[in-house]
Amino acid sequence: MADLPGALTGREPGAPAVGAWIKLATTESVEIMAAVGIDFVVIDLEHAPLDLQTAAGMIVLARAYGMTPLVRVPGHEPATIGRVLDSGACGILVPHVDDAEQARAVVSAMRFPPHGARGAGGTSRAGRWGLLSRAEYTRFGNEQVLCIPQLESAEAIEAAPEILAVDGVDAVFLGAGDLALSLGLGAGEPAVRALLDTGRAAAAAAGKPCGAASAGVDGALRAAELGHGFVVIGNDATLLARAADALVGGVRAGLRGTR
Repeated sequence: MADLPGALTGREPGAPAVGAWIKLATTESVEIMAAVGIDFVVIDLEHAPLDLQTAAGMIVLARAYGMTPLVRVPGHEPATIGRVLDSGACGILVPHVDDAEQARAVVSAMRFPPHGARGAGGTSRAGRWGLLSRAEYTRFGNEQVLCIPQLESAEAIEAAPEILAVDGVDAVFLGAGDLALSLGLGAGEPAVRALLDTGRAAAAAAGKPCGAASAGVDGALRAAELGHGFVVIGNDATLLARAADALVGGVRAGLRGTR
């Protein structure tokens, strides 16, 4: 199990770590998140048109600024997971992990033998371009890289205790949006909230952190009250879009009022 408390630690005692999705293909997004005090970034390869080279540059920048760089991969493919880790990511969010068998496969892709089947690429950034010994490179990959399955279906929530029991799973992330979508319900519906409560309870029982995404200040504070260990509070693209919309809308309204 990786040292998650050392990698995702909130700045206030007992508070969750605060993060942001990175979706825009510009490293300035990472710099801005560092400037405003974000603890970790999640570089989104699932829902954003980012390539691995761009993600690798973001990983380096995040680490230089003292933030933890996580990457959400687009699927469960071992080759993609290995390349992201060799690019220096401190952890991976894996979407749509629905049972313990899938969780074990993901762990295998992330960990070196005898804990998994990840291939050695010690001449990569993760191996400091060949300057780390094989033992140091593999130890870091097995002990310091975070494996975070996303639970995004009723099946995943039901299997949460078994997923969390898989050796090498460090935390889980509750995907409320896709969970609600899979049920044909709104994210605030009682049935969805009940399943999310079940997922949180399973993580607490396993003694492993549970992450979530939130909307706005109130949503982030509510996630903290519910006991989440790490919370993604927004993404660069939507923050820009909403700020631009509010600014342009205000200017247009003001101009109409002066006529």
